[in-house]
Order: sequence, then C-alpha cells, then structure tokens
Amino acid sequence: MLGLRINLGAADRVFAGFINADITPGPDITVVDLRQPWPWPDASAALVIAWDIIEHLPDKIHTMNELWRVLVPGGTAEIIAPTTDGPGAFQDPQHCSYWNRRSFLYYTDGCPYRERFAASYGITAKFRVTREAMENTMDGPKLTIVLEAVKP
Repeated sequence: MLGLRINLGAADRVFAGFINADITPGPDITVVDLRQPWPWPDASAALVIAWDIIEHLPDKIHTMNELWRVLVPGGTAEIIAPTTDGPGAFQDPQHCSYWNRRSFLYYTDGCPYRERFAASYGITAKFRVTREAMENTMDGPKLTIVLEAVKP
C-alpha cells in the first residue's frame, strides 16, 4: 500500500522512513500541533503510529477524525494508550483525555454507538478493529489497538 508513514508523538522515538511528528522540536522531528488540523493531505498515509500520544490530546473526536482523514482507504493506525482501568491514565499531569477499549466503539464501523451518535457528535471517522491487546505495566494496563480506515 502506497502512502506516508507517520509516527505521532515522536520526540523520544524517531523511526527511519517515517515522518516523525511532535510538538517538541528535535533532530529529525517535524513540528506539528496535533490539536490543530493535521498538515497532511486527505488519504495520504498508509500507516500512522500513535504510541502514548492520544491521551495528551484534548479532543478525542478531532484526533480520531484527523487520523481517519489522513489515512488511505484500508490504511492502518496503531494506537497504544494507558487505559482508565489503571492509574497510568490519570497520573501524568499532561494527560488530558482518557481512553479505554470502549472509547473506540464510537469510531467503529457497524457499532451501535457509532451508528447512533456519529452524526450528532461530528464523528466522520470510521474504522475496523484488526487487532487489540492489553499489556500490564507498572502504571497499569495499556491498550494496543490496530485500526483500519473504512472509506468508500
């Protein structure tokens, strides 16, 4: 699949062959404020990695809509986030949104929550979950979820 490979929140994890995006400048970092519209064109990314970043972004709907917008049809997003099932979600003073497995139901194709609320909530994102796993860490559970962009 052709398209960009983007690593969001890359300040401490820069990957070769990726656009490494972070709000903090650094070597090989593209400075991006993910709270604003993302700078990449529609349907331009084949893969987006978002490890330990979405909980730092205040607007869940904006984050998920932008993630979906930049992905090509069938493009993949791999998200890792601390869940509200443990203290890690709440302990970091920079965490401003809180996630658990059920948070993603509102963005999942065919899910009753998405079907009922997407239009009124302003949700355009539509994903299929292709993989998920929970890891126990010293700060509590972390969810890894892999999403595939569902687009016409």
